[in-house]
Amino acid sequence: MSIDPLAGSASTDVFELASEHEQVVFCNDPATGLRAIVAIHSTALGPALGGTRFYPFASTAAALTDVLNLSRGMSYKAALAGLDLGGGKAVIIGDPAKDKNEALLRAYGRFVQSLGGRYYTACDVGTYSPDMDVIARECSYVTGRSASHGGAGDSSVLTAYGVFQGMRAAAEVAWGEPTLAGRTVGVAGVGKVGHHLVRLLVEDGASVVATDVSPAAIARAVAENPAHVRVVGSTEQLVGAELDVYAPCALGGALTDGVVEVLSAKIVCGAANNQLAHPGVEKMLEDRGILYAPDYCVNSGGLIQVADELEGFNFERAKQRAAGIFDTTREVFRLAAADGVAPAIAADRLAERRMRDVGRLRGVWLPDETRSR
Repeated sequence: MSIDPLAGSASTDVFELASEHEQVVFCNDPATGLRAIVAIHSTALGPALGGTRFYPFASTAAALTDVLNLSRGMSYKAALAGLDLGGGKAVIIGDPAKDKNEALLRAYGRFVQSLGGRYYTACDVGTYSPDMDVIARECSYVTGRSASHGGAGDSSVLTAYGVFQGMRAAAEVAWGEPTLAGRTVGVAGVGKVGHHLVRLLVEDGASVVATDVSPAAIARAVAENPAHVRVVGSTEQLVGAELDVYAPCALGGALTDGVVEVLSAKIVCGAANNQLAHPGVEKMLEDRGILYAPDYCVNSGGLIQVADELEGFNFERAKQRAAGIFDTTREVFRLAAADGVAPAIAADRLAERRMRDVGRLRGVWLPDETRSR
């Protein structure tokens, strides 16, 4: 199902495309060149929280598709993590290296402020804690701020930690022990999250095969772990290598039919959002005997970290909560086995159950923090 809002016709209208979502806001500020989309999937559990992705999308249609998928994933991520938060996401269309500036970020902050607290923003691809500090000059609903401004700082630290905990849980199912010691892990993307994950894996005794489109990211990963990281030139080479675990840590859609067909890994567990290229890939993984740790289950550490800011940030408290991803992933695998379904389906069921059971008591989150009945 595709749509190009800039074209004269579309195969699907916006309401059908966003039929699961409460609200989609298109933000346009010609003075700064800002073009952004904020998608609020659900506020049944509380105000929506999710990062702002600054990326040179090929079209408005591509940006809209991405923000709708990502915001839906945030609802499930928050629910499975046990947070009283809903799911939202935002995208700014443009090249952050060329287009990002104070005026544009402040204009974006004013749009987020206009939502009155139904959506809290944070860092994502192309945005960082200093950007959140700029946005916060116009907006009260910002998390992921720098430590000097009382924020949690870079949420990639606990994102990686949570993925590592999920990987330990998967290793326990696959090999009987919750450790990656002696295993070979392929990490696709060693940037914001991936390089922290590499460090944790090496500390646990794993060997890492890495790839990234950024030479600088690869150079940093090797420099930090010179004896334990081997580099390959492409994701295609990585997925074709002899691996015990494959960790997609770049953009979504990494698990295609072709990738699943050639994977030698027994576990897939990574930080990327929306890893399954299409419905049915989870069944292909299961048929090949590959244990898939659902992405929004294991990569929720960053959300847990920035959500902690809403209480007054404490890193050790947030890390302790992120450590619970080990038990949550275990429960997903237990339910999958008990129900005879793929882990991705089991995770959806757990998240949907909480949104249904708790959400029915709360309704839609309104700007004045009242709830409809």
